[in-house]
Amino acid sequence: MPGKRPAPEPPAPLSPLVDAHTHLDACGAGDAESVAAMVDRAAAVGVGRVVTIADDLDAARFAVDAAHWDPRVYAAVALHPTRANALDDAARAELEKLAADPRVVAVGETGLDYYWPGKLDGCADIDDQVEGFRWHIDLAKRLGKPLMIHNREADHDVLAVLLDEGAPETVIFHCFSSDANMALACVAEGYLLSFSGTVSFKNAHELREAATLVPDEQILVETDAPFLTPHPFRGAPNEPYCLPYTVRALAELREQDPAALAEITTANAERVYRLPRH
Repeated sequence: MPGKRPAPEPPAPLSPLVDAHTHLDACGAGDAESVAAMVDRAAAVGVGRVVTIADDLDAARFAVDAAHWDPRVYAAVALHPTRANALDDAARAELEKLAADPRVVAVGETGLDYYWPGKLDGCADIDDQVEGFRWHIDLAKRLGKPLMIHNREADHDVLAVLLDEGAPETVIFHCFSSDANMALACVAEGYLLSFSGTVSFKNAHELREAATLVPDEQILVETDAPFLTPHPFRGAPNEPYCLPYTVRALAELREQDPAALAEITTANAERVYRLPRH
């Protein structure tokens, strides 16, 4: 969780950018006015559009509302794997309806999280997570929308379930946090890898190596705000306006011009999320 450090100063503008995965509600937005203010702060530094993500039903309802309140906001809806035990018939019916909304550009975040079971009260066990993941894969395929994956310490099983079910046409690994071998396996399958502020952490050696191996056409950038604030602001609250810090760190790793990487990742976001061209 974000700590008590003050919010980072706005970075120098870098445009165009799309925040491919954020949580506006968890950042403190709750109505149309607060959503607009948050996106205004992002737009002022070049982050012209954001995809706000759901991890439970309340967040899914909010995400769809936010995407209708502001044309710069798009939504993704799902139950987070740690909440897969809440995926009863009523939840499935509501998620199907929400996911069909034209402002919803992906089904997510779904997947597998092997870190929290046994540590977090009420966390879904592995069997429930796998069942929920399979259901979300099917939903994404039926709707023809990208699948956005949360993967924590479950590399092998995430790939195995995708192979067993048959992956949707577009698969996005949000906040990619694995090593070079996993990155190459995902790239070989045609999946996209989205990088957050963790790629700027100097001690994230395996992740930083992985980030250099992803082809231009398979890379996205995100904040995952309010979490994972980039270096040197770890522990401070994150927001979409912080994305240029991450993009500049990623560009340095990949030996690319930051403006060129911004153009590349924006074109990829427009393609996979079917957004209007900037």
